[in-house]
Amino acid sequence: MAFTRWDPVRDLLALHEQLGHMMGDDAPGWTPAVDLCETRDTFVLCAEVPGLDRESIDVQAEETRITIRGERRTPQVACEQYHRVERGQGRFSRAFILPEPIEVESVTAELLDGILTLTLPKALGRGARRIEVD
Repeated sequence: MAFTRWDPVRDLLALHEQLGHMMGDDAPGWTPAVDLCETRDTFVLCAEVPGLDRESIDVQAEETRITIRGERRTPQVACEQYHRVERGQGRFSRAFILPEPIEVESVTAELLDGILTLTLPKALGRGARRIEVD
C-alpha cells in the first residue's frame, strides 16, 4: 500500500473547479460588500461597487426581494507577469429578501464614488420593475 501526502491546496483548487463547472457562466467572480439597514419608512441598501459604471449595474425590485447584478471587467494593462491579484473581476449577483413589502415604483438607485445606494420605501402594494441607476 502506497501513501501519498495530503495537499489541501490541491483539493481546494479541485473543489473550486468543480463548483465552477456546476454553476456555468453565472459563477460569481467577486462579491461586493453590502450594508442593509431599516428606518421607520424605508430600507436602505449600500453596496461597494468600485470600478463599475451605471451601465454595468442591473437592479431588479420585487415586492419583498431586491437583486443587484453587475460585472467588473479586467483592466487592460500591458503586463507580462502579475505578482499579486487581489481585486475581484467578473460577474456578481446578490439577492436580498426584505422583511416587509416595498413600494416598487418609488425605489431609487444612486451611484456615487463607487457606492451604490438603493432607497426602498416600505409599502403594502405589489409589483416588480427594473431600476435605473442615476
